[in-house]
Amino acid sequence: MPVGYKIDILAALKAAGYSSTRIRNEKLMGQATLQQLRHGELVSWMNIATICKLLQCQPGDILEYTEEKDGEAE
Repeated sequence: MPVGYKIDILAALKAAGYSSTRIRNEKLMGQATLQQLRHGELVSWMNIATICKLLQCQPGDILEYTEEKDGEAE
């Protein structure tokens, strides 16, 4: 997929004081979303908004577009 993360989202959240346990306990994101982030999979725009709020950043700070090469599989 040509859109991906520029940074390790979970590491950035942890550095900002949001451990996986805290995120789940405060119901900021669900376990399935955390698992998607662990695997580098894209999450919903609602979750991107939550991440941006917690990290006090813009979507462009965490997402990037890269061109796919011809014949490159997703």
